[in-house]
Amino acid sequence: MTNRLEIKNLKSFFFLDEGVVKAVNGVDITVGDQETIGVIGESGCGKSVMAQSILRLVQPPGEIVKGTAVLKRKDGTEVDIFSFEPNSADLRSIRGNDIAMVFQEPMTAFSPVYTIGHQISEMVALHTSLSRNEIREHVIRLLNRVGISNPAQRFDEYPHQLSGGMRQRAMIALALSCNPKIVLADEPTTALDVTIQAQILDLMKELQREEDMSIVYITHNMAVIAETVDRVYVMYLGQVVESTTTEELFANPLHPYTQRLVRSIPRPGQRVDKLEVISGTVPIPMDLSPQCGFFSRCPEAIAGQCNKMMPALTEKEEGHFVRCFLYSQETEQDDEWTNI
Repeated sequence: MTNRLEIKNLKSFFFLDEGVVKAVNGVDITVGDQETIGVIGESGCGKSVMAQSILRLVQPPGEIVKGTAVLKRKDGTEVDIFSFEPNSADLRSIRGNDIAMVFQEPMTAFSPVYTIGHQISEMVALHTSLSRNEIREHVIRLLNRVGISNPAQRFDEYPHQLSGGMRQRAMIALALSCNPKIVLADEPTTALDVTIQAQILDLMKELQREEDMSIVYITHNMAVIAETVDRVYVMYLGQVVESTTTEELFANPLHPYTQRLVRSIPRPGQRVDKLEVISGTVPIPMDLSPQCGFFSRCPEAIAGQCNKMMPALTEKEEGHFVRCFLYSQETEQDDEWTNI
C-alpha cells in the first residue's frame, strides 16, 4: 500500500501575549490508499488543529512552525503542502480537489446567507469547467447520492431549513463535490443522535468504496474508532502517544492513557454501575517542561523520570508504537522549536 499523505514532525503553535501554546508538537501520520485512519483523544489534545494544519487553515496567532506534509496528488505528482503560501493558487487547487474536509458543525461551516446549492456549486466552479446548468445538475445528483430527499428543492434552501442530519449530509456532498482522494472528517457525528450517526458512518464507508477515497476521522468517540477505522493514532497534549491497528489497540492498549480510554467504553452485555474516568484534565500546552505530558494524571508514573524527561515514540511490537517509559528508556531531544 502506497501513502497518499505523509506528515512528519508537524508543529503548530499559537503565539499569544501570555506565551506559546504548542497545540501540535511533533506529530507524524501517514495515510495510505483507501485507508481509514482514526485520530483520537480528549478535547484539547490537538486533533482538530492537526487536521486544520493539513489544509493550512490555522489562523493567526496560530502558525505552522515546522514539518512537512507530502501529498500524492490525483495526477501522481508529489508536493509538500507546507511549502505553499496559505492563500496561494497552488494550495487552493489542493483544497477540495485533492483533500476535502467535513467539519464538526455544518451549521457554522455553511454560511447562513447563501443556499446549500449555491455554496456547493462554488466549490465545483472553482475546480471544474462545467457550465452553470451542468454544475446545478451535478450538485443535485450529489445531494441525492448522499441521501437527501427532494434534492432539487433542497438545492435552493438555506442551511437553517435543513435538519442536523441533512446538513451533515450536505456537508459530505460539499466535501465530495470534486472527487477528492482524501477526506478529513472532524467529529462528523458529534451533534447527531445515534441512529443518524450510524447512517452517516455507513454512508461515508459506502462512498469511500465507490470513490477510492482515504478517510481520516478526528474524534473523541471510541465507538466510532472501533467500528470504522483501520489504524489509530492516539493524541495527548499535542503529541502521538500510541499508534497501531484498530484491532491491536483494543486488544492490547499499551499507553496508560489509551488503556483508560478503552476502559471508559461500556461493553455489550456488561453490567456497568459506573464508567471508569480519567482523573484530572488535559493541561494547557503552554510553557511545557521536558516531561511526559500524561505524568500528572498517570497512576503508573515513575517519579524522577516521567516528570523530568520526554519519552520517545518507540516501536514496541511491529507496527505498534508507544510513547512511555514503561516500555522504553529512550528520550526525545527538544529542538529549536520546542524551546521557543
